[in-house]
Amino acid sequence: MASINDAGRQAIQNLEGASAQLGKARTALKQVIFGQDEVIDLCLTTIIAGGHGLIVGAPGLAKTKLASALGRVLGLDEKRVQFTPDLMPADILGSEVLEENERGQKSFRFVPGPVFCQLLMADEINRASPRTQSALLQAMQEHHVTVAGMRHDLPQPFHVLATQNPIEQEGTYPLPEAQLDRFIMQIDISYPPLEAERRMLFSTTGIEEAAPVNAMSANELMQAQRVARTIPVGEQVADAILRVVRGARPGPDASQMVNESVAWGPSPRASQALMLGARAKALIDGRLSPSIEDVAELLEPVFKHRMALNFSARADGKTVGDVIAHLKGLLA
Repeated sequence: MASINDAGRQAIQNLEGASAQLGKARTALKQVIFGQDEVIDLCLTTIIAGGHGLIVGAPGLAKTKLASALGRVLGLDEKRVQFTPDLMPADILGSEVLEENERGQKSFRFVPGPVFCQLLMADEINRASPRTQSALLQAMQEHHVTVAGMRHDLPQPFHVLATQNPIEQEGTYPLPEAQLDRFIMQIDISYPPLEAERRMLFSTTGIEEAAPVNAMSANELMQAQRVARTIPVGEQVADAILRVVRGARPGPDASQMVNESVAWGPSPRASQALMLGARAKALIDGRLSPSIEDVAELLEPVFKHRMALNFSARADGKTVGDVIAHLKGLLA
């Protein structure tokens, strides 16, 4: 019995230590990203859950700055790729180059691309061709890439934060559903409130601009990710996750509204995303277990990019947000 108690105390100490470090990281991010507290929390939740995030917002809302600040605050090796229509898969993954030594012997050497980092920012990902977008699929899912038949493992941890401009769609390529499903959350950024924009105005137009402060190392981040996966999830929370995910798919488990409005619903990855996200959110808040309220708060960012309405629903003016609001009733 004593050993069980010791193990329990150690687990609580690990949770409290990770939560304190994440609290410092959250504070450091809020010092340089103004008026986006919910976005910061969702980005931290995404990374602690071990996943990738799709950040959607109009130009000028600090999407790029947020990704860069996350890398600095969390102690990650961060790289940025500006996606354009002429970007090729080799520009991201790397390529084999032919070299000749002093004895005239020729051999191929692999030159790693920018994907070999711990935090990759894919800026305006929907501007690249589908061929280039698909180059990230294996990296995001399996954390390694294959070039010229050879496997190359990526650094640990590895996360992708992709940005997308929802306003200008000319010359863009919509992300395929298979790639959208790899993102654990879609994080929408809106305009900041008045006071936050006032703070930003004075902070960023002076002689010196505040720089993000490092709050964690990559090893400490991976330890926090491991701690998050050990947080127990109650049967009620697990049942609520399964109920709402299965209820979002057209079929016998769905409501009349879902069957009449939804063309296709979330995959089992949505269940995993809700479970991992709820655990990560509990850790960030310093709680010993997640709640159904956590699941409800994560429902929109987890579901929004994993659902599509049929033609009839779109013609009636319905949105995915309307369906998600209806689904939240299943969590009551």
